[in-house]
Amino acid sequence: MKKIGILLLCFVAATKTFAQTPEADKILGLWLSEDKTGKIDIYKANGKYFGKLIWGKTMYEPDGTTSRKDVKNKDEKLRSRNLRDLMMLYDFTYHDNAWDGGQIYDPYSGKTYSCTLKLKEEKLYIRGYIGVSLFGRTSVWERVK
Repeated sequence: MKKIGILLLCFVAATKTFAQTPEADKILGLWLSEDKTGKIDIYKANGKYFGKLIWGKTMYEPDGTTSRKDVKNKDEKLRSRNLRDLMMLYDFTYHDNAWDGGQIYDPYSGKTYSCTLKLKEEKLYIRGYIGVSLFGRTSVWERVK
C-alpha cells in the first residue's frame, strides 16, 4: 500500500513539473513599457487578464515615498487614486492567439482605449485604439527577466 502511495505522489509531482503553461497564461508576469518608464504586472483573475502599474519613473513625489496621483483622469472622482498599483489593463480574454475584449488606461493622458494584446517572441504587442483597430497605435513591451 505504501508503494502505491509513493508512486501516486511521484506521478503527481512529475505531472506538475512537466505540465506546460496554457497558451493563454503565457502573458502572465512582469513587463517593461516601450519607453522603459513603467513596469506592469499582468495577472489573471476570474478567467480574465489584468495589468497593474507596479513601478514607474514618475510614480513618486520628489520625497521618493509618496505615490503620485492619477491627476489626468477624466473622472474627477478617480484623480485622487495612487499611480502605484493602478489598473492599466483590464478585462482581457484569450481568443485565437490574442487577448482582446479589454481596455488599456493611459495615466499620462488620462484616456482609456480599446485594446488587443499579442505575444510574439517574448514581446508583447499592445494595440490601443478608438472604435476600429485600424485607427490606433501599437506599443511593444518587453518581458522583465
